Amino acid sequence: MKLLENKVALITGASRGIGKAIAIRYAQEGCNVAFTDINRDENMCSLEKELALLGIKAKGYASNAASFEDSALLVEEVVKDFGQIDILVNNAGITRDNLLLRMQEKDWDMVININLKSVFNLTSAVQKIMLKQKSGSIINMSSVVGVSGNAGQANYAASKAGIIGFTKSIAQELGSRNIRCNAVAPGFIITDMTAQLSEEVRKGWEQKIPLRRGGSPDEVAKVCLFLGSDLSSYVSGQVINVCGAMNC
Repeated sequence: MKLLENKVALITGASRGIGKAIAIRYAQEGCNVAFTDINRDENMCSLEKELALLGIKAKGYASNAASFEDSALLVEEVVKDFGQIDILVNNAGITRDNLLLRMQEKDWDMVININLKSVFNLTSAVQKIMLKQKSGSIINMSSVVGVSGNAGQANYAASKAGIIGFTKSIAQELGSRNIRCNAVAPGFIITDMTAQLSEEVRKGWEQKIPLRRGGSPDEVAKVCLFLGSDLSSYVSGQVINVCGAMNC
């Protein structure tokens, strides 16, 4: 039996990068996958087809995770289409990096709304379903930057640190109903976002990492598979760093 057979996962921001890797890994383990991005584009349609080839039900939804109303409507649609939601992966996120001296209010607000408020929005909507089911796993994508901070990323670090506090609180609130909540804190992961960095900057990061390399999206996805499955049935309220010992 596959680890997530007969389960349904909702993954935000999953048309590319880490979210896409999680969707694929979950589908390989028999999970039906609902996933979102801000627009229904070629990436979303392509992932839908790729997941369907793995023999599971998959559907992409255009939804703004930063909107409380959109998130509530999304959860209603997913339950109508899939019948249940067993796993929520709050993965949607952006960066708008700058030193605080130069950071504009709009860049602060955008990062907080998309990275942190979205976690509140989706968790608030999904908890009603999970409370009725008396089961569920909520996985929130934080970052090592949320644990240790990083110059030039005050907005991003604040959003990811907020996710950690939120995760630990929700684990305590919902634990009595068999609902678990954990955070994953990736380090330097090779994605489209980090690929835009210069080779000099990438090598500088890699030299700070004891494993001497960046991680892959699938290496983050494997940790999310553990947290979404019954293998982690007694794991809740935790922050798991996926960083090659960059932050330990």
